[in-house]
Amino acid sequence: MYFLADDERKQLLRYYLPKARELGVAEELRGWNWHQPPLEPVYGAVLALYEVAGRYCPSGRDVFLRRVQGIRGEPNLAMIQGAVLHDILADLLVAAKRAIYLYGTGNYRAICEALEKYAPAPPLPSTGLSEAEAADLLGKMEILCSFERARVLSRLQEVLARHPYIGEDSLANLTIPVVLEQKLNGAFLGLSGNLSTDAFIFSEPMILDLKFGEPRDFHRLGTTGYALVMEALYEFPVNLGCIVYGEFRGDRLIVKRDIHIISDELRQWFIEERDEKARFVAEEIDPGLAGDCPATCPFYRVCRPGG
Repeated sequence: MYFLADDERKQLLRYYLPKARELGVAEELRGWNWHQPPLEPVYGAVLALYEVAGRYCPSGRDVFLRRVQGIRGEPNLAMIQGAVLHDILADLLVAAKRAIYLYGTGNYRAICEALEKYAPAPPLPSTGLSEAEAADLLGKMEILCSFERARVLSRLQEVLARHPYIGEDSLANLTIPVVLEQKLNGAFLGLSGNLSTDAFIFSEPMILDLKFGEPRDFHRLGTTGYALVMEALYEFPVNLGCIVYGEFRGDRLIVKRDIHIISDELRQWFIEERDEKARFVAEEIDPGLAGDCPATCPFYRVCRPGG
């Protein structure tokens, strides 16, 4: 899912990277300037990055209910499925890295066998899914694993063929060139100290975010937030993001990637969202009902008890 196709890589190298350098970023909007406006947090409230970047509730009342009222929402089916699919993809890629280190370059057949035997376990009863929903999700997990397993094996063979003297560490890095679930402390920007990116490519560098729902314009706020946090922590520029959309059509997995520049406009939008939602929490302001509450919202029954 995180490996770019040849045309996407060419687009990245020939368009997005030069374009990002050409456009540049206003210095005050780089994450390493977290100690001064406009990045300096105005309020003391600490938010999760998904609370800032998620605009599924148009008024932001979900943040008020969770942080001020202490109400926990009810995860919908898409949220449960997305969490399980994220976990299984990360587990498969980590298992592949583990097999490379365990068996070494001299026994690549054992690496292949370990990957070919990898099979997802059925969703746990604690997910609360019905029998039919769990069966449907298991089918999607198997499709996802089959897709990713084939790509990892192909990359493994290609790297081994091109580098006859390669060691285990380099083989793992070239085969799977992403850091999964990178842990980040967002405290400098008024965010949680336990953030986690889906994946990060250091060579570009680029933030990757995986979605299994419909594309939304605010999804880019997530990659923008992680880019700001990375800049605040490590003080190197992060100019690119990529949202990977997975869609299941029958027994096929369709993958689309939205590569984008972390522009001044996105950075400003993220800061405005952070400050507005932090104000709701710090001053205990109820922003009120949204005009068009989606029925799948985890807080729908709280905001609209009558339906």
